[in-house]
Amino acid sequence: MATTDFIAAIELGSSKIAGVAGKRDTDGSISVLAFAQDDSSQFVHKGVIFNIDKAATALNDIIIKLETQLRNSSIAKVYVGVGGRSLRTIENQVSRTVTGEEKISEDLVFSISDENLAFPYDDFDILDVEPQEYKIDNRMVADPIGVAGKDITAHFLNIVAKKMVKKNLELSLQQGHVKVADLLLAPKALGEAVLTETDRRLGCALVDLGAETTTVSVYKNNILRYLSVIPLGSENITQDIASLQMSDEDARQFKVLYGDALVPEEEDEKNEEYELDNGQRISKELLNDIVSARIEEILANVWNQIQLSGFADKLASGVFFTGGGSNLKNLEEAFKKMVRDDRLKVKTIRFIPDVVRGYGNDIKRNGTLCTLFGLLLKGKENCSLEKPEPKVEVVVPNINQQPDMFADDKDLKEQEAKILAEKAAEEERQRALKNSEEEKKRKAEEAEKKRKERERKKNNFFNRFKKGFDSLSGELFGSDDTSDKMD
Repeated sequence: MATTDFIAAIELGSSKIAGVAGKRDTDGSISVLAFAQDDSSQFVHKGVIFNIDKAATALNDIIIKLETQLRNSSIAKVYVGVGGRSLRTIENQVSRTVTGEEKISEDLVFSISDENLAFPYDDFDILDVEPQEYKIDNRMVADPIGVAGKDITAHFLNIVAKKMVKKNLELSLQQGHVKVADLLLAPKALGEAVLTETDRRLGCALVDLGAETTTVSVYKNNILRYLSVIPLGSENITQDIASLQMSDEDARQFKVLYGDALVPEEEDEKNEEYELDNGQRISKELLNDIVSARIEEILANVWNQIQLSGFADKLASGVFFTGGGSNLKNLEEAFKKMVRDDRLKVKTIRFIPDVVRGYGNDIKRNGTLCTLFGLLLKGKENCSLEKPEPKVEVVVPNINQQPDMFADDKDLKEQEAKILAEKAAEEERQRALKNSEEEKKRKAEEAEKKRKERERKKNNFFNRFKKGFDSLSGELFGSDDTSDKMD
């Protein structure tokens, strides 16, 4: 039986395109029903689509794979994440003076929000807006509606990206005939999925260490305060290793199996080597130097972005790492060593909490699909294509039509043909007789009509004759009557 009630989501990352479909349970959790992924390096670079044709084909392939797992159910629409290199936050303020009222109205707040959305950014689109606080007179409030005051200043955090980010995504979806339930900001969906409300309220930074980009999001008082995307990721480590005259796949295996973010202060053995199953080798010392140098650069940029947010000293819940790059050994220790702050908590999140179930746990363990499941959790609408119920035609048998029981009897067929021919001849004779009678009747009616016409003309003649005779008599005998009257 086909599944008819589910939510579907797609994430286009720098290394993979992944899709998932799941059913929301009564407790708010999601049961995964279908999952599919494919390589995206041929059409996505640093989170941004650059080849629309290939992206459209990949999107269509993911939809087909999901529909097959959903017992051939059709996907009507999907939730799609938006991210990428140029994603960032820009602060904006809108001020108004309240006139004619003594309190802040809902209409005024909506008007201020609209004015913020209309703010022009050259070559940038506003993808989302995160309201911060509202200053009313000299007080800061989170919800201004109904608050008494004369002057209001709204603080907004506009999340923007280069226009091509959204445009290329929309063109790819359109060309792939994929209808969108909603375009969701991928970092926000991730933050709401892996961070608790307490973490966001106390203050924390979420670092999504992806293949070609690293996204830094900072929260405080349960509000997103800062977001920035660094154009560096774990794939940079792979490319650094591959520069030692080896394939990308071998370099990636060395990174995953032996890569260490923290270089030991003292090497146990000199000239020790790591070896893959195919015989490819690399010096342990050289590998550690390459990995640690690149991850140090990435972590230094991460810490710089956290400091630029202005909340580096307000992160009571600490810094959380996630994404595929978070699997690098000793990543937390390397970050603590660089920051040099023993009070700062550093944790790694490689899976979504138990609000996502089913389909095996392998797809939730290494942190590479946390954003995808975050998009799935944000979905609200049923993404299944609702097919109209087929019309049931009621066939009423013709009780006057009897089955031909003697279809193969030649003599009976000849008799039947003769009877039908005689019947047809009789019907023709009756039609001819009827036509003859109707012709006689028509001629009789025409004769009667002519007789009445002659009678009418005859009457008209006598009437005119009588009128003329009376008039002539009056002229001949009318003078005597006149003389008598005068006498």
